[in-house]
Amino acid sequence: MADTLKLIEKNIRPGVTTKELDLLAEDFIHSQGAKPAFKGYHGYPATACISIDEEVVHGIPGKRVLVEGQIVSVDLGAIVDGYYGDSAATFPVGEISDEKRKLLEVTKRSLEAALAKVKAGTKLGVISSTVQQVAEEAGYSVVRDLVGHGIGRAMHEDPQIPNFGSANEGPVLDKGMVLAIEPMVNVGDYKVLTKADGWTIVTADGSASAHFEHTVAVRETGGDILTLS
Repeated sequence: MADTLKLIEKNIRPGVTTKELDLLAEDFIHSQGAKPAFKGYHGYPATACISIDEEVVHGIPGKRVLVEGQIVSVDLGAIVDGYYGDSAATFPVGEISDEKRKLLEVTKRSLEAALAKVKAGTKLGVISSTVQQVAEEAGYSVVRDLVGHGIGRAMHEDPQIPNFGSANEGPVLDKGMVLAIEPMVNVGDYKVLTKADGWTIVTADGSASAHFEHTVAVRETGGDILTLS
C-alpha cells in the first residue's frame, strides 16, 4: 500500500485526471501480485477512492482534472493471500494555502498520535479520543458519521473505530487484532452529506477535509504498522 501511495503522490500535479491516477494504482497493485480491494466492493467502480477539497471520502475517479491549490485524498485497499490492507493519505496539488497545509499536518499528526497509543490492554476509546483531541485543539472537527474499522479476512470487521469519544469507552485491544485507523478531519463543521452519485461524501458546509489511514496490528508492546514500506 505504501508503495502504491508513493507512486500516486509522484504523479499528482495540475492537469492530471483522477482516472489516470486510478489506473496507475490498479496496474501497480496487480504488478505486485495483489488484488485491488475496493473495485467491485458493494459495487464501487474503481480501484482508488480519490476525493478533492471538500470531498471527505469515496470520491469516484473520472475525467476531473486536478488544479493547482487543491488537496487530494487517496484511499486504497489491496488483498494479499486473502488478507486485506487499507491505507490513505492526502496530498497537495502544487502550492496550497497555509490553511490547507495546516489541515494536512494536523490530520496526519492525529493519526500518528493515535497509532502511538495502540497496545494490547488499551481501551479502544483511547484511540478515538486521541484523534479528537489533536484535531479539536487545532480548531478543526472530526467527521462523526464515518469510522475506522477492524480488518483482516474481510475489508470491514469489528470493532468500529470512531474518531471521537471518551478514552474510557469501547473494548480492550487484544494482541493480534488488526485495525484500520483513519482520521477524517474538516476545517469547518463535522457534518457531512452524500452526493447524488451515492458514493462521494462531502462536508456539509463546503470546507476542506483531509484523510490519513494506516492498517496496524496490535502487539504486546505497541502497534505494528502494516501499511508502511
